[in-house]
Amino acid sequence: MHKPFIVIALMLGALAVFLGAFGAHGLKNFVGAQQLITYETAVRYQFYHVFAIALAGILYKSIPTNKVRVAGRLFIAGIVVFSGSLYLMTILAIFQVNNIGWIGAITPVGGAFLIAGWLLLAMEFHRKYN
Repeated sequence: MHKPFIVIALMLGALAVFLGAFGAHGLKNFVGAQQLITYETAVRYQFYHVFAIALAGILYKSIPTNKVRVAGRLFIAGIVVFSGSLYLMTILAIFQVNNIGWIGAITPVGGAFLIAGWLLLAMEFHRKYN
């Protein structure tokens, strides 16, 4: 088991629940429907990938390779960049900051990190158990 991944997954999971509750109960008073959808996407992807980080942490016990650690790190980086950029866009919308298109341009980089994490984890699992 990779204890740091498990701890990070648990903390990010708690944060996702907190942010989701805030979005459901408080954020709708400050942003429009499109920003709320963007925010909900950020929370949803963060929460999905909490399980991916935990999976990497659990699999590390039976597949203790650098590639499993890299996959876990890619999931963490993906949450930070993908969900983080969407959270930032929502926060800036609250303060009516314009010209934030560049933030949306980095969101796919976070998505690529998440995809790479899944593929790397799949390849290592396949390598070990094939």
